[in-house]
Amino acid sequence: MITKMKKLTFLIYHKEYETFLRQIRELGVVHIVERQRGEMDETLQRFMQKRAVYKNTLTAMYNVAEGKTEDLVYSDVSADNLVQEYEDLQNKIQDLNQRLPLVDKDIAQMEVWGDFDWEAVRKLKDAGWHIQFYACPEREYKEEWTERYNVIRIQENGGHLYFVTVSPVPAELDIEPLRLPSSSLSELTRKKTTLTNELEQARAELKDFCKSSYRTLQQGSLRLEGDIDLWKVKLNSERMAEGAVLVLEGWIPIDNEDEVKNLLDNSGVYYEIRSATREDDAPIKLRNNAFSRMYEVLTKMYGMPDYAEFDPTPILAPFFSLFFAFCMGDAGYGLVLILLGFILRSKLSKSMRGMMNLVITLGIFTTVMGTILGTFFGVSLFDLQLPDWLKQFMIVGKIGETTYDKQMLLALIIGVVHISLAMTVKAICDTVRFGFKESLSSWGWLLLVVGFVSTGTLSFFKIISEDVSTWAFIIIGGISAIGIYLLNNIHRNVFVNIGAGVWDTYNMATGLMGDVLSYIRLYALGLAGGMLGGVFNQLAFMVNDAAGPALGWLFCGLILLFGHTLNIAMSCLSAFVHPLRLTFVEYFKNSGYNGKGKEYAPFTTIENK
Repeated sequence: MITKMKKLTFLIYHKEYETFLRQIRELGVVHIVERQRGEMDETLQRFMQKRAVYKNTLTAMYNVAEGKTEDLVYSDVSADNLVQEYEDLQNKIQDLNQRLPLVDKDIAQMEVWGDFDWEAVRKLKDAGWHIQFYACPEREYKEEWTERYNVIRIQENGGHLYFVTVSPVPAELDIEPLRLPSSSLSELTRKKTTLTNELEQARAELKDFCKSSYRTLQQGSLRLEGDIDLWKVKLNSERMAEGAVLVLEGWIPIDNEDEVKNLLDNSGVYYEIRSATREDDAPIKLRNNAFSRMYEVLTKMYGMPDYAEFDPTPILAPFFSLFFAFCMGDAGYGLVLILLGFILRSKLSKSMRGMMNLVITLGIFTTVMGTILGTFFGVSLFDLQLPDWLKQFMIVGKIGETTYDKQMLLALIIGVVHISLAMTVKAICDTVRFGFKESLSSWGWLLLVVGFVSTGTLSFFKIISEDVSTWAFIIIGGISAIGIYLLNNIHRNVFVNIGAGVWDTYNMATGLMGDVLSYIRLYALGLAGGMLGGVFNQLAFMVNDAAGPALGWLFCGLILLFGHTLNIAMSCLSAFVHPLRLTFVEYFKNSGYNGKGKEYAPFTTIENK
C-alpha cells in the first residue's frame, strides 16, 4: 500500500529560519520539495566534490583493510585530515614504488662491474690517472687499445665486452664511455634493502590506518551528507518580501500529521496543510505487511509507483515466490536455502537480515513447490515408496494420453492467471485515476480475455454445454467490442475509435500470445535443474560402483557435493532473473505500471537515518 501524504507550505521569518530547519530536521519526517534551480551553486558543488572524494577514499580504505575495520570513531579527528593523511601515506608508497625500480636498474648495471670502491677510483683520478668504463660488441674491440690505454677486461657477457681504461690521458675510442651510478654495488644493495623495508613498513602503516580510521571517515561522510541535505533545503527555499520571508514546501505521511502540527504550532511558524491529490507529484512511502515488505526491494529495483498508482508489491510478493519456487523445482534445494538463510542471518549485519528472511521465505516456497513437482535433490519422489495420499498432490507425468507435460500446462495456467490479474489491476487503476467512462477500453479487454478463458475452461470440463458456451462467447465478445472499438475514447470520432481499436487488437493478439508463452520458461528451468541434479546423482553412483567401497563413497560424496552446489547456484541465478523478467515485463506491461514515482526521503539527522 501507498501511505497517504499531506502537503505542507511553510512561511518563515528569515531570522528564525535556521532554528526552524534544525527543528524539522530533528523531527525527521518532512520530505522537502525540490525546485529546479539550474546549475548548482559553488557551495553545493564543493560539497558534492568533497563527497566524491570521501566515497572513493572509503572504498579504497575498505579494500586496503581487507574489510576488517575497527568500530572506533574518533570525534576529535576531522574527515579532511583523514583524507589528507591517507593521501600522504599513498604518496609515500607511490614514491617508494618509483624509487625501487631505479635502484634495481642501477644494481643491474653495476653487477657486471662487480663491487668496487668508488673512493679508490677518485684517488686514482686525483693522482692524474683517467679511469673510464666502456662496453662494446666483442667483434668491435681493437687489440691496440689494450697497450695504449691499459685496458682491464672486466667481463664478457652476451657477446659484449666490458672493460676499463686506466691511462694518463683520456682514452679516445670510437665508442662513448659509460656513465655508471655513483654508488657501489654493496651500497646499492643496502639501499634496496632499506627501501624495501620502508615500503613494507609504509604498507603496514597504511593498513593499520585504514582499519582504525575507516569508521571515523565514514561518520564524517555521513555528516557531509547531512550538510548537503541542509544546503539543498536552503536552496529549495523561495525568498519573498526582499528576503525577509522564506517559503518552503514539503510532504509528510498522514500518520505523522499530529506531531508535525504540534511542532509548528509551538514554533509560531505560519503554515498551510492539505491532503495530496492524485495529480500531485507526492513522494512514495510504501506500507505493507511483514511478508510483502521483504519484496519491496524488487519494486524499488524497477521504480516506485506514482501517487495515483497502486503499490504492486502485495501482488508481486506471492507470484515472485511462486515463480522462484517453480524455477528451482526441487524440495531439497529449498531446504538448503532455508538452512543457509538461518545460518547467515545470525552472522550478517542488521541491514542484511531482512534479505536473509527473504531467502528463508523463498526456501519455504521452493520446498513446498518442489514436493508438488516431485523432485528432491534430483530424485523423483513419485518413483519412491511414499504414501499414496502424498503422491496425489504431486503434479508429474503427461496429460492423459497426450504428449503434453502437466507441469508445462501448470506454467501456462499460472501465466494466464497472472496476466488476467494484471489486466484487472489496470482496469481498476484506470477507473480510479480517470473515471469509468475513460477506462471502458481496459474493461472491454479484461472482459474479453477473462470471459473467453473462463468460458473455454468451463466448456472443456463439460460444466456448461456447447450451446451455452457458444452464446457466452457471442455475448462476451459483443459487449467487449463496444468498449474496445466504439468507446475506447469517448472524446474522439467513432471511426477514429474503430481504427484505434483495430490497432489495439493487433497489438493485444500478438502480445498476449507471446506473454503467455513466456511463462513456459518456469517449466523449462525447473525441468533443466531437476535433470542436471539427476545427472550428478547418476555420475556419483557410477563412480561409487567403479571405485570400490573405500574410495567409492569418498568420490561419490565429493561429486554429489560439488554437483548439487553448482546446480543450486545456477538454479538460484536463473530463478531470480527470469521471475524478475516475468514481473517487470509481462505483468507490469499488462497492468499499465509505470514506476516513475519518487521515494519518500525525509529531511533528517544522521542519527535518525
